[in-house]
Amino acid sequence: MPYDQNQRTRDRSRRARRGVLAAAFLLPALLAAGCGAPGGADASGGTPPGGGKPGDTAPASPPGSAPKSPPSPSASGEDRPLTGRTVVVDPGHNPGNFRHTSEIGRQVDVGTHRKECDTTGTATQAGYREADFTLDVARRLRSLLESRGARVLLTHDGDRPFGPCIDERARFGNEARADAVVSVHADGSAAGNRGFHVILPARVEGGGADTSAIVGPSRELGEHLVEAFARATATEPADYLGGGTGIDVRSDLGGLNLSTVPKVFVECGNMRNGEDAALLSEGSWRQRAAEGMADGIGAYLAR
Repeated sequence: MPYDQNQRTRDRSRRARRGVLAAAFLLPALLAAGCGAPGGADASGGTPPGGGKPGDTAPASPPGSAPKSPPSPSASGEDRPLTGRTVVVDPGHNPGNFRHTSEIGRQVDVGTHRKECDTTGTATQAGYREADFTLDVARRLRSLLESRGARVLLTHDGDRPFGPCIDERARFGNEARADAVVSVHADGSAAGNRGFHVILPARVEGGGADTSAIVGPSRELGEHLVEAFARATATEPADYLGGGTGIDVRSDLGGLNLSTVPKVFVECGNMRNGEDAALLSEGSWRQRAAEGMADGIGAYLAR
C-alpha cells in the first residue's frame, strides 16, 4: 500500500506539470488571435477575421505612418477657383522714379503718339506717395489672388530703380498671356473731387495699336471691379467724371493702347482730396481695396 500511494502522488505531479506546460504554450497563441496585438493582422490595417461588424474599432496605423484624413477643401480645389488663371498686377509708377527723372522722361511709342516713359505719380498733402500706395496694394492683391489659386505676376516689386516704362508694362501682360491685367493707381485731381474710378481702353486701331479685341472683355472686367470695389471699401464712384458710373474710357494711355489682353486701370481714390487721402493712408483700408479688386477679378474670371 505505501508503494501505491506514492505512485498516485507521482502521477498527480506529472499531470500537473503537463497542464502548466500546455498553458504556457497555448497562452501566446490565444493572445495573437485577439484584437490589437502588436504586429497582428489588425495592427497592419487588415480586416478582422470573419470581416468587420458594427462596433469594431478602426485598426491602428502601421508604425511610422500618419493616419489618413479626407482632403481639405483647398487640396480639392473647392476654395481655389482661380487655379490655372494668370493675373498680372501693375503697381503704378515706382518709388524710385523721382531719382531718375531723365530716364523716366524719355519718350516712348504708345501706339497713337509718343509720351514719357513714366512719371513719379502724385502724393497726399501729408507726403504719402502714390508709388508707395500702389506697391503696397499690389502686394496685398497678389497674396489674395494667390490664395485663390491664381498665378500672379507683378510688373515690378520695388526691385528696380525706376520704371518700367509704360510700353514695357503693356508687353509684360501680353507676353504672360494674362487672363486679366489690373494697373493700380490713385488719382491726383482737384482737391474738391472724391471717389474711385476704373479706366477702360477706348477702341484704338492703327499706329501700332489695336484694342479692338480687348475693349469688350476689358469693360466686363471694369464693371465687375467697380461693383466689388465699392462694396468692399464702402466708397462711392468718382463724382467728377463718368457720370457717377465709376467708368472712364481713354485712348491716351499707352498701358491700355498697347495691351492685347484684357486690362484696366483702377484709380482707388483722389490723393489730393483730404477725405480720400485719409482712407488711402490707412493700411486696413488698403487691405479692403485689395479685397475689392480680388473679388472683382474673381467675378470676371468666373463669368
